[in-house]
Amino acid sequence: MTQHDAGYKLLFAHQEMVRDLLLGFVKENWIKELDLDSLEKVSESFVSDDLRSRHNDVIWRVRWRQRWVYLYLMLEFQSSVDYYMAVRLLSYIGLLYQDLIRRGEVAKDKTLPLVLPIVLYNGRRRWRAPTALRQLFGWMPEAFSRYVPLYRFVLLDQGRLTEGDFPEERNVVAAVFRMEQSSTPEDLLHALRLLISWLQEPEQQNMRHGILEWLHRRGDSLDASVDWQQVHSLEEADTVLEDRIKEWKKQYQQEGRREGLEEGSTQATRLILSRLLSRRFGPLPADMEQRLEQAPLDQLESWIDRFYDAGSLEQVFH
Repeated sequence: MTQHDAGYKLLFAHQEMVRDLLLGFVKENWIKELDLDSLEKVSESFVSDDLRSRHNDVIWRVRWRQRWVYLYLMLEFQSSVDYYMAVRLLSYIGLLYQDLIRRGEVAKDKTLPLVLPIVLYNGRRRWRAPTALRQLFGWMPEAFSRYVPLYRFVLLDQGRLTEGDFPEERNVVAAVFRMEQSSTPEDLLHALRLLISWLQEPEQQNMRHGILEWLHRRGDSLDASVDWQQVHSLEEADTVLEDRIKEWKKQYQQEGRREGLEEGSTQATRLILSRLLSRRFGPLPADMEQRLEQAPLDQLESWIDRFYDAGSLEQVFH
């Protein structure tokens, strides 16, 4: 288990994280009917050695009316997509059912509890593998289809989340995902400040420690210039990132003025601004390239000054 996997497993050992994951990212109406106050983590001593060896996975259960629903949360952070994930998960859930039967954790009428499998994936490649077992089979006669399990899992592909996928209300998991997706120190700081503002109550102290431990294990991939092991609180992380942003802006200002403005050349200034914008925001659209080509020196200087505080291309040019 990598440091990254372990960090996420620590996060989802907290009831609030599992609650916000369900409410914010599992798009099913019946989620609202769950008694989320009844959420309880299934102890690793509860399951067999076969399941206990699944170091990355976390199992919770929650009440839905008079029944328990088990949540099998699989943390999949490998670089490649497992095309046969549906088969792997089916085998793990089969092991879980065997454990539940062995321990007598079934209803009095001997019916099995429900299990909701969730795969949380944040690999670089977007997930394109089937999420339903039926999709893994080729053509089959209609008469045979009743022998193939009707089974699918909930996929949360972090890299594919767009702004519309994030809940508008307070959601700790959403803030963590925003930190993962941050492309600038400002984005990272904004998400961190959301967490700080949401985790102020004394009973949330363990959750704050969990976020901090996750940063210790995951921080290098968020901003490698910060020594996250020396950060001892979320507030300290806020200060470190704010200082990092000031240093970053100063560096860009010095580079821009040294290479462009001090030369007093409109063309040199235009080239420097184009390079700064492309480095931060990616390739420039054709219309913005045209505006750069037509702008006089004083306009270019104004855009360079605005660049350091802008959060988007639009804020530079407007």
